[in-house]
Amino acid sequence: MNWIDTAAIYGLGHSEEIVGRALREIPASERPFVFTKCGMIPDPQRPYDEPARNLRPESIRREVEASLTRLGVERIDLYQFHWPDQLGTPIEESWHEMDRLVDEGKVRAAGVSNFDLALLNRAESLRHVDSLQPPFSLVRRDAAADVIPWAAAHGTGVIVYSPMQSGLLTDTFSVQRIATMANDDWRRRSMQFSEPHLHRNIALRDALRPIAERHGVTVSAVAVAWTLACPGVTGAIVGGRNPEQVDGWIGAGSLDLDSSDLAEIAGAIRQTTAGSGPVGRSWKGAA
Repeated sequence: MNWIDTAAIYGLGHSEEIVGRALREIPASERPFVFTKCGMIPDPQRPYDEPARNLRPESIRREVEASLTRLGVERIDLYQFHWPDQLGTPIEESWHEMDRLVDEGKVRAAGVSNFDLALLNRAESLRHVDSLQPPFSLVRRDAAADVIPWAAAHGTGVIVYSPMQSGLLTDTFSVQRIATMANDDWRRRSMQFSEPHLHRNIALRDALRPIAERHGVTVSAVAVAWTLACPGVTGAIVGGRNPEQVDGWIGAGSLDLDSSDLAEIAGAIRQTTAGSGPVGRSWKGAA
């Protein structure tokens, strides 16, 4: 691992401040690359409401300056649009501003997150899209049908998020755990955490256990490694609330699923009918 992913909206800037504090304690030669995002603007009076998705050039400019200060760096290694704009700002205006930030040396590489093919093509026509960040997991496979192949064809790196489907594809998740979640936990309202999808997703998770045992890793590691085996995927964003959780998925980085593993997983997807998107019988061969 040589990079860390954060965003200005995480903790309303607090996450970037924590990352900045950590960077100051790490020798420059050993520091990870820092990836952060812009475009989610909270209402200061109602900070816990859904933020505005704002990619106006002047807003992007304010955000990058604030992020540079919180992170304590002179240049952000990868700066990304968090979500498409919802205020009517043409992507061309937003992407031109991103290009200016690169020219000025404030940003090294420019990327987008949660963009569809139409927006990707419009952005690419103006300046190369260095990276794309889509949701992608064994349950949510749709990106493998469109944006990931697009990225592979255009030389765009792909960093997938939620490869463990927000905890569903982990060793210890259970139906009982949902009852212990806070009332404001978004997963209580998520389709994938509700029936009839929930039992299918858990059945798929359980089908990964024999593969994990063969390789001497966790189910979480298998789930993450499956995303990394997809052609065009560069990396996967994973997180942990404690060191033990990190120990649970760290094995994915060195786990090379072979064609029989991938075929077994594809069979489990078909049998459980969990999730949506291409099955990918073998990412290393014909799907």
